[in-house]
Amino acid sequence: MLAVLPPAGHALDVAAPNIALQSVPFEIVVTDAAAGSDVSLDIGDTSHRGVADESGRATFGDLTRTATGTVAITARSNGDVTAVDLRVLPGWISLMPAFLAIAVALIIRNVVPALLLGLWLGSTALQSFSPLGALKGLLEVFTVFIVNALANPDHAAIILFTMMIGGMVGIITRNGGMASIVRVVVSRAKTAIGGQVAVWLMGLMIFFDDYANTLVVGNTARSITDHLKISREKLAYLVDSTAAPVVCLALVTTWIGYQVSLIDQAMTDIDGLSGMTAYSMFLHSIPYSFYPILAVLFVLAISASGRDMGPMYKAEVRARKGQVQPHAVDPMPAMDGDTLDAKPDVPMRPINAFLPILILIVALGAGMIITGEGETLTDIVGSADPYTAMMWASFIGALVAAGMSIGQKILSAHETVDAWYGGARATLFGMIVLILAWSMSAVTTDLNAKGYLISILGDTLPAALVPAVVFVLAAITAFSTGTSWGTMGILLPLVLPLTWAVMTVAGVADASGMHIMYSAIACVLAGAVWGDHCSPISDTTVLSSIASGCDHIEHVRTQLPYALLVGMVAIGLGTIPAGYGLPPWISLVVGAAVLLTVLRFFGRSADESVN
Repeated sequence: MLAVLPPAGHALDVAAPNIALQSVPFEIVVTDAAAGSDVSLDIGDTSHRGVADESGRATFGDLTRTATGTVAITARSNGDVTAVDLRVLPGWISLMPAFLAIAVALIIRNVVPALLLGLWLGSTALQSFSPLGALKGLLEVFTVFIVNALANPDHAAIILFTMMIGGMVGIITRNGGMASIVRVVVSRAKTAIGGQVAVWLMGLMIFFDDYANTLVVGNTARSITDHLKISREKLAYLVDSTAAPVVCLALVTTWIGYQVSLIDQAMTDIDGLSGMTAYSMFLHSIPYSFYPILAVLFVLAISASGRDMGPMYKAEVRARKGQVQPHAVDPMPAMDGDTLDAKPDVPMRPINAFLPILILIVALGAGMIITGEGETLTDIVGSADPYTAMMWASFIGALVAAGMSIGQKILSAHETVDAWYGGARATLFGMIVLILAWSMSAVTTDLNAKGYLISILGDTLPAALVPAVVFVLAAITAFSTGTSWGTMGILLPLVLPLTWAVMTVAGVADASGMHIMYSAIACVLAGAVWGDHCSPISDTTVLSSIASGCDHIEHVRTQLPYALLVGMVAIGLGTIPAGYGLPPWISLVVGAAVLLTVLRFFGRSADESVN
């Protein structure tokens, strides 16, 4: 076949990454070449050869540079030449923006300037470490990364969903529905222990989606926990450490649909797994999800025992004395304010709050069924559009709350709009933090932080330790980027082929070694959730602070010791022994026993200290 020559003076198009990392593989794509023509690519003093496909595209993958600095790239084909420059940076720079943001946030206890500093560093690294590069990097933080975060349709859906939920809560607070629910629950949960267990149970009930779980439970329970003198830090912990673990363990959720689709995609290139379905792989992985299971159990143990440790204990003692949030620290704006207090002399009807919340939950499930396709419920939810379903549900819930308030003449139309606006306005600061967190995730992606993390692990691993390494890698990625879903999307397509390759080398790529594959799959999700729980830039951690009306850094500071404890037990007594073949139920029993023992001997009761 004769090559079709491009017109005279035609220039090749060279698509190279913004930057490359030292010794980390990267890819360059040359387009606009003649179909079937030879294409050469010179990178510094090394040359590579390829052939353009029918579309004139030649891909050069698995390229590396061992030296840092600027290197010239020259592409040639049929006499056409295009030259570009590529900057090569040390790999550790890719992690510095996220780590700087996290360190500054923990030091100054204010996440907005911390995220802006991290974004500035990352954007500057993508430009150049020079005065002009720093200036351009600062400007592109706003004009590129923040704009792109806002322009993302899924992000916009989450913002609208969150604000609509806030507006609905504003209405049901103003119409007295929330106060009446408080009375009903308080009549049954008359102690701090009873209130905490009630919040835990509420977290189990909303299992469709973690965002919905966090916002509904946090906003609904806050008045209850304040009445029972439970600290805002404890409420944020109960909400955060129940939402994602429950959602990732339930059999029909938006998370599972997303994960199963990623597993299915990764399995297509593994011949040895051709006889299994992606959903069966997921089902087999559930017993190996040690961190989510133990996290849910530990939340129950803390709630039912009334014992706490470390900074959470101090927060609970303070709350029992009547101060549910610390002095000198402003909480993330929540459903507080004059317009969000119950209107004087309104009838106390629990149905005015219960029905909108129930309809919101039902509408969320129905929305996923409507937007999904398939023969089974799992297939339907797996293919559903969760963002559309969330927007439908929140909009319907707000309309029902408004209609009930106006229909019963509890609130006028003007008062209802004011109440909705007050609730929606209260989420604004949290949305700013969320947008900055999304922007940080984009910066770390452009810096190829995932490639650096994978490269430093090395090429050879003992098969039994692959799940543990996957768990740590997922945790670091989620901690640095603040996204569980992004971590799953990055790692699952890599982990399955990597695990199967290691199993093949070890001679266990058969039924005898499938526990390693199941555990590796579980560890991607479990590690991502663990990293999210520890990270101050995690979107779900931010939303937990918003919904609970808790200062964000205080939430991270008080939750971190619990998350670290459960994570260490999960990996040390669960993931590592399971990799060597120990049945997972034994690890779960032993892990739960260890957590209960630690809580028994190191935990203290705030009620006993105050009394």
